[in-house]
Amino acid sequence: VLDTVGDEGLRAVAETCSNLRELRVFPLDATEDSEGSVSDIGLQAISEGCRKLESILYFCQRMTNAAVIAMSENCPDLLVFRLCIMGRHRPDRITGAPMDEGFGAIVMNCKRLTRLSVSGLLTDKAFAYIGGHGKLIKTLSVAFAGNSDMSLQHVFEGCTRLQKLEVRDSPFGDKGLLSGLNYFYNMRFFWMNSCRLTVKGCGDVAQQMPNLVVEVMKENEGEMDTVDKLYLYRSLAGPREDAPSFVNIL
Repeated sequence: VLDTVGDEGLRAVAETCSNLRELRVFPLDATEDSEGSVSDIGLQAISEGCRKLESILYFCQRMTNAAVIAMSENCPDLLVFRLCIMGRHRPDRITGAPMDEGFGAIVMNCKRLTRLSVSGLLTDKAFAYIGGHGKLIKTLSVAFAGNSDMSLQHVFEGCTRLQKLEVRDSPFGDKGLLSGLNYFYNMRFFWMNSCRLTVKGCGDVAQQMPNLVVEVMKENEGEMDTVDKLYLYRSLAGPREDAPSFVNIL
């Protein structure tokens, strides 16, 4: 559904679709400052009415820890939980607290979770929860989250089955990247966009892990040492030969 159904529309779904297994709520307007028509109210209604839910993708502008905790308790069979709070660093809309406890509850109570997308105002504490309890997570997407490189370290050390990691617009730098050295060979890929990486940090990974393909992309030529995008992956065939000019394979 599009989010124009509003919380009332989601309440109607919750009242009539008790066997629902998968729900995806997409935004009509995906910009960060859009109003958004669904919120924590709709999410909580779905969790109360659709307790067999296994997969949810939910775009919104406003959320609360209480609603996310309720979903973790009411829908413990979730395999996929992708919550996309579109505004940057949005806290709990009622308490103003980070969204750490909500996502912590998801990884603690949804024991079969394999895919997780996190957003909103999150600190390193949320990633400590993810690393400590998200033992089956294979795909993790992070946007506008974390407050130090410890976040990545928690994930690499704790999520031992991680295959795909996507990070954008987060304050992670070379130290966080290098904390994954012992884990990259077990992953399929690691993508970082608009973080705090340098060419030297990415080069260190390429030097220490010769069987890994390390691609860096720079959009701003004025900043010589910074990296806009990093795509790191393992490949039996080696580096690709058709890389466009803006891609540098280290």
